Amino acid sequence: MHEATIVYLILGGTLAAFVWGRFRYDIVALLALFAAVLFGVVEAGAAFAGFGHPAVITVAAVLVLSRGFQHSGLVDWISRLTLKAGGRPTVQVLVLTLTVALLSAFMNNVGALALLLPVAIRMAREHNLPPSRLLMPLAFGSLLGGLLTLIGTPPNIIVSAYRAEQTGEGFGMFAFAPVGGGVLLAGLVFLVLLGWRLTPERKGQSTADDLFETADYLSELEVTKGSKALGWTLHQLGEACGERIPIAAVIRGDKRLPGHRFRQALQTGDILLVEAEPEELKLIEEKGGLSIAGTEKFTGKLSEAADLQLAEAVVRTGSQLVNRSVGELRLFARHNLQLLAVARDGGRLKERLSKIRLRPGDVLLLQGEESELAEQLPEIGCLPLANRNLQLGVPRRLILSVLLFGGAIVAMLTGWLPAPVALSLAAVLSVMAGVLPLREAYAGIDWPIIVLLAALIPVGQSLETSGGADLIANALLHYGSQWPPVVALTLLFVITLALSNVVNNAAAALLMVPIAAALATGFGTSMDPFLMAVAVGASCAFLTPIGHQSNTLVMGPGGYRFSDYWKMGLPLTGIVILTAIPLILLVWPF
Repeated sequence: MHEATIVYLILGGTLAAFVWGRFRYDIVALLALFAAVLFGVVEAGAAFAGFGHPAVITVAAVLVLSRGFQHSGLVDWISRLTLKAGGRPTVQVLVLTLTVALLSAFMNNVGALALLLPVAIRMAREHNLPPSRLLMPLAFGSLLGGLLTLIGTPPNIIVSAYRAEQTGEGFGMFAFAPVGGGVLLAGLVFLVLLGWRLTPERKGQSTADDLFETADYLSELEVTKGSKALGWTLHQLGEACGERIPIAAVIRGDKRLPGHRFRQALQTGDILLVEAEPEELKLIEEKGGLSIAGTEKFTGKLSEAADLQLAEAVVRTGSQLVNRSVGELRLFARHNLQLLAVARDGGRLKERLSKIRLRPGDVLLLQGEESELAEQLPEIGCLPLANRNLQLGVPRRLILSVLLFGGAIVAMLTGWLPAPVALSLAAVLSVMAGVLPLREAYAGIDWPIIVLLAALIPVGQSLETSGGADLIANALLHYGSQWPPVVALTLLFVITLALSNVVNNAAAALLMVPIAAALATGFGTSMDPFLMAVAVGASCAFLTPIGHQSNTLVMGPGGYRFSDYWKMGLPLTGIVILTAIPLILLVWPF
């Protein structure tokens, strides 16, 4: 079998596994690497060379510097200013998307979104606006902002590193700005004037008294020997609470009885599946004397736990919770956190709480001590959504973080140091200067992304060395022999963009870069416009919630469904294509 055919089969299986989503993308990437080694398309001695690749080192350094910005209080200061936006949705969308875009240009875009997500939620609540109106524009703004600079998003770093390998010189820090800036400007105009109006209004209005409204929560409350509600009917429980109780079902032994048909008296051991918000949950527990049910019992009630707090958090892509059931996690035993409820996609979960397998974007209602919540949520891969107490940080740290980052940029622009060295040096000096602790530096690195890049770089190179990229490019040239290069450029852009909506954007860039270079060779033109098309296309995943972590993060808090994304994402994608192609040809001619 020809080497190129083997590479195609490996990449086809890899893409299918990415779309399936059963296994995390870094595991899939490692399996692809091992398959490539076993079938001889990647030399065993070079299997792990990707871990020392400049693109991998640069991404890791940027992630550390991003955490330094957070720890120094720089981003919190910016967030505090953002909260001063008025009550008009157009102004709110403008301020939020522009802020997250500018932050995303110089730090990890997922990190920028994570910092502004609670700010957007708080802003929506204070102005009685559904969070769904603000969160999707915020996510898309974080993607658009990454187009501005070399370090704004991994595809830019990958494309620059490939160009350096082929020509000896990569793209500069702001080489992406002319095209990325134009796309960002066009995207912002659309999002501010029309885009936010295309998002659904989910879960009514958000008020200042709500903890956070996104979707119906499914919780389990158990009737014990000491419960006040023992012997009551559900109607009597509702009367005691003074309102209708949203009980989906009563589980008695192995039977599941619909709540609206249950007319019997409650017995010891009965489990009530309750669809309720946090405040409703407290009321039911207090009036009925019920306790949280689950695989781990928590001693004490919500209403009596003065030293405990409720926190809502969204499950991040790559979290250790993903694809694991609540029963398997043992959160209370391992992290001293009690899981009270789960919400998903703006819809109602009908499974037993202990049997639910968590997904990225799920919103969890957790209980624990304040200090433990702050420490354990990042540990388990969750992003807190409750009000953030914005801190201005230590002025010395803030100034140091800016100076160190600025020094790295100057070193890159003057050519004194290459990007991987300059940024890594700035990251190390940040730790040494006390901008952030060493533990925080390691915690700031998104290791699944690092593993994905390091594993797929040799596989992507095998697409080129095996001749697979040339075969694809020649096929395109054969069927489009009469095409002008601009048609091939547009087709490459659209294919990359479509691929980035179903797989990680870094993976899309790694797979398409050698094809872009082969196309440029076939047309006898500069590879720069083709590489730029890959860079922009790989970073504009607006059609699905799975194409980028930013889209996944807002899915649960915004109460979005899978089909909601293309309603705003499709016209935005069209605007990106119509804006990017002419700008690429203007700035990077053939």
